[in-house]
Amino acid sequence: MTEIAMKEQTSPSDFKKGLHSGLSIAIGYAPIALTFGLLAKSTGLTLAETVMMSMIVFAGASQYMSLTMLTLGTSIFEIITTTFIVNIRHFLMSAALNEKAEDDSTLSKAVYSFGITDETFSIAAVKEGKITAGYMLGVNLIAYASWVVFSGVGHVIGASIPAVLQDSMSVALYAMFIGLLVPSIKKGVKVVILAATSACLNSIFTVTESLSTGWSIVAATLISAVVVEAVQYIKEGGRKYNEQ
Repeated sequence: MTEIAMKEQTSPSDFKKGLHSGLSIAIGYAPIALTFGLLAKSTGLTLAETVMMSMIVFAGASQYMSLTMLTLGTSIFEIITTTFIVNIRHFLMSAALNEKAEDDSTLSKAVYSFGITDETFSIAAVKEGKITAGYMLGVNLIAYASWVVFSGVGHVIGASIPAVLQDSMSVALYAMFIGLLVPSIKKGVKVVILAATSACLNSIFTVTESLSTGWSIVAATLISAVVVEAVQYIKEGGRKYNEQ
């Protein structure tokens, strides 16, 4: 047996490499999923509904946003629309990974594309060389399992918490969104302007009662994104014109 053949036998499979790479993500997801389970319990979701949401949606920020909208009595269509808008970036992430992925069947790519999140995308994007279906399945599976399992654990733990504390857990939703927003704000002023514009528009729509709660969030998100991007495009166009 040659040395090369021995190395091929002893080297871990792409799936095992993916599991190893995704372990850090799984550990990071655990406390966030626990918190989601606790909040879902306080919102009124059953254990089955909480676990099913994590299994089907598998998107942290969108699931937290859904809980907020559920407490406000928002319609299902509005929740789905808002979730879609928030996750539009996944089209770009999937397209970027497709360029890095080895040739494989459309079905295989469709299966592991479901598990693409900001974190799994980051792991795959910095990996040297091409990414395989086995590797992505390993990364996604361990991250997905952590999110789903700990969402259920959080709900079970929440059942043993006194009702007064369960009701007060709704405050944690706002704290979680602040925690998600602050790191992005540190990256640039654009995020600050975008968040402030969205907040102002949503407040106007809510106070004037021109739109329902759900649609005010959708409209504020879309309008602020378009306006901020348009202003930045105009500024950059002006700079290029002055340089010429």
